[in-house]
Amino acid sequence: MSKSLNASVAVLLPCYNEEVTIGKVVRDFKTALPSADIYVYDNNSTDRTAEIASGEGAIVRKEPRQGKGNVIRAMFEDIDADVYVMADGDDTYPADAAPAMVDKVLEGYDMVIGDRLSSTYFQENKRPFHNFGNRLVRGSINGLFHANVTDIMTGYRAFSFTFVKTYPVLSRGFEVETEMTIHSLNNNLRLYEMPIQYRDRPEGSVSKLDTVGDGIKVMGTIFRMIREYKPLPFFGGIGCVLGVLGVVLCGTVTVDFWNTGMVARFPTLIGAVMLVIAGLLLFVTGVVLDVMAKNDRKAFIVESNSFAMLRRR
Repeated sequence: MSKSLNASVAVLLPCYNEEVTIGKVVRDFKTALPSADIYVYDNNSTDRTAEIASGEGAIVRKEPRQGKGNVIRAMFEDIDADVYVMADGDDTYPADAAPAMVDKVLEGYDMVIGDRLSSTYFQENKRPFHNFGNRLVRGSINGLFHANVTDIMTGYRAFSFTFVKTYPVLSRGFEVETEMTIHSLNNNLRLYEMPIQYRDRPEGSVSKLDTVGDGIKVMGTIFRMIREYKPLPFFGGIGCVLGVLGVVLCGTVTVDFWNTGMVARFPTLIGAVMLVIAGLLLFVTGVVLDVMAKNDRKAFIVESNSFAMLRRR
């Protein structure tokens, strides 16, 4: 028997115009997790999404701020449970995987990732640029954090209470999943990847993803979080490039002076010295921000421990 029967479980379904699929999704999760509360957050839908979800027995709430990140922020703030299962309302994720994901959270994992890419995603997903984007994001993040997460951008996840209440949702749109993964890797949280059988949207259901626009937002999120979480490689790397360029230019001026006894290229010399100074300043900035980032990670651990203690009480 699943351990989830003895814990409070909340199923979180952010939705925008999902009337074609939301009824089936709610029914499937009710079957998979009979004791769970099913929450459907309607994000300004213009169809019958909220009406259908309510008719199927889901708890329907409204979120007026457009964007998936905004919806997740509201869900995490409003809802209290031992375990949270987040999925989409488009019927692309199998509800029957939810009990096993809940059990993993109850075993002590902070976040369980529904891994699409190890199973059927590349066969089912008919959008080649989405597939390319998933590979690009996965390679970038795993390389930076020395990790081996297979599916960075999946929308099917399970969370612990402590994760939900200590995770700062900053993104407004679909880049929130990438942000979650980077946040977890940066703070050395306990992650577990569980392969799931992904299926493409059924006929009549329309994707809300903008391949180019959302892809740019995701890459922007990665850039921003590298700057914040890995400031020494970020600023130090740029500083080293500028510094080396400045030293090379200084070297050419020095060679000319050695041969002729004159400094003929004062603009080059001034520019080279400025590059060296800029490189040193960027490197020092990276060191200072790296210390601050480490202090932030320490503060996060203390905060997480406090939330966990309060939950046990």
